[in-house]
Amino acid sequence: MRNPMENSSNIKVFTLSELNETPTNRLIYFSLTFLVYILILFVNLTLIFTILLEKSLHEPMYLFLCNLCINGLYGTAGFYPKFLSDLLFDSYVISYHACYIQIFVIYSSAKCDFSTLTAMAYDRYVAICKPLLYHSVMTDQMVFKLIAFSWIFPYFTMSLTIALSSRLPLCGSHIDKLYCENWSIVKLSCEATIVNNVSGFIIICIFVGFAFFIILSYIKLIMVCTKSREDRAKFMQTCLPHLFALINFTVTLVFDAMYSRYGSRNIPQGLRNFLALQFLIIPPIFNPIIYGLKLTEVRKRLLTIPKR
Repeated sequence: MRNPMENSSNIKVFTLSELNETPTNRLIYFSLTFLVYILILFVNLTLIFTILLEKSLHEPMYLFLCNLCINGLYGTAGFYPKFLSDLLFDSYVISYHACYIQIFVIYSSAKCDFSTLTAMAYDRYVAICKPLLYHSVMTDQMVFKLIAFSWIFPYFTMSLTIALSSRLPLCGSHIDKLYCENWSIVKLSCEATIVNNVSGFIIICIFVGFAFFIILSYIKLIMVCTKSREDRAKFMQTCLPHLFALINFTVTLVFDAMYSRYGSRNIPQGLRNFLALQFLIIPPIFNPIIYGLKLTEVRKRLLTIPKR
């Protein structure tokens, strides 16, 4: 039961959900998590350096992909080092301020992913539906503005979210998750959270708007691509990996949101942990792999690197 006298002014640390495993099992989890993080670093850094070092890949589509990989490294850095430390030392606590930093990093990264995927959808729409205007529309300035927006807007919305959450007096300090999450903290509030709920709903609606833009873009793309074999080939080559990445990320993020708000304690702990972690595991690994295997230019550069 929450103590009404325990508020945010007295809370110095939050406790996180524990795995409650034996030392041997924790060591196994640590080893697997460490290998996953190394794989995330390897595949993303490989694609980033391949794109940056190859001038022929300095085109909008590949620059957006590079941004997606950089963001993947940024977001996972907010989770894996802390989680590995928790597993190693069996200490599932985090300071008040570090908790909010973790929330900011993880969820600004998730929003940046969605913003970048939206920019990539716009790029593919112009490339296929308006090919003659592509180079006049997707200028270096436009690419820079889209990449800047994909970072600035998530930073702004997360700063607003953190500011609204940090003002709440809290009647508890336990977060029922393996990492800090804003909704989990809001649920600890001793006061009404109407402002937080409304602002969160508005932000969700904005990103749903991004999703509708992407859907409409792909409806238009599919309509155009059915008209010729060349356009169908271009769609399969450049749009299909983006579509896979979008579906993959959206599904994992929806699972996380649904689990945070409506997750039941009756669900087995292992499944609850998986639902909470999948958007920090699946997209950072599969996005660079999907693009690296599917995009011909990237694949060719990757295969020629060892020969140099």
